[in-house]
Amino acid sequence: MTGTLYLVATPIGNLSDISMRALQTLREVDLIACEDTRHTKKLLNHYVISTRTVSYHEHNERERAEELGQLLKEGKNVAVVSDAGTPAINDPGFHVVKEAIKCGARVVSIPGACAFISALVVSGLPTDEFYFGGFLPSKSNARRAKLLSVKTSQATLIFYESPHRLSQSLGDAYEVLGEREAVVARELTKLHEEISRGTLSELIEKFSGKEIRGEIVLLIDRNEIKVEGKEKEKSIAELVAELENEGLDTRAALKRVARELGLSRSEVYRRFQSKYGAR
Repeated sequence: MTGTLYLVATPIGNLSDISMRALQTLREVDLIACEDTRHTKKLLNHYVISTRTVSYHEHNERERAEELGQLLKEGKNVAVVSDAGTPAINDPGFHVVKEAIKCGARVVSIPGACAFISALVVSGLPTDEFYFGGFLPSKSNARRAKLLSVKTSQATLIFYESPHRLSQSLGDAYEVLGEREAVVARELTKLHEEISRGTLSELIEKFSGKEIRGEIVLLIDRNEIKVEGKEKEKSIAELVAELENEGLDTRAALKRVARELGLSRSEVYRRFQSKYGAR
């Protein structure tokens, strides 16, 4: 008989957020495939689990999936864990699941923590329909293209983001999607958990120019904010053009716009350049 492949969700921060079933599974399987064995060892040591581990990450995923598939064929039971949260959700897992199905092994999910779901349910944004896009692209042009592709989606938009790109991504979201309600969920379940709610422009002001740390989930409402009787907010380019017409050069105009919008000069210049190019 073939073995069973278990996809075991692990805590995203708080070690107490693991189920009894998950712990039992990790104790009883023949092997645990880990995104990072050193990271998983901390969890296993905390719960006194001595099951053998092997690495299974993005750089060896295809090759290792075949090896794990062979073990399943031999009747071994294998658990897959990521560093945090649910395997195969923006983490390795997909290829070994395909391999297990191909060899006729049983595939079982041991449910638990998932960062974007945890962020969604506390966000205050609609939960009836949502779009999860994983990590936004690191380059501004690609990031804007991604945001543009979901601009008309009638779902709450959810993305993972790295701390050092958060300010730029908020700026791109504002430029592409317009003013919307949004939430930045940081360090969920951890000691310094922070849920920041507001409009995109308010969150830009909050996080611009600040050192940010931790794991981040960015959530954006499906609809642009419409204010009755109020003209649509002018873009940075329009504000700069008006000041240039008043006699200021581009550098001075950008400096004043930054001051009026409460943004850093570098952020205003970056957004102006990324959309309109050098002038």
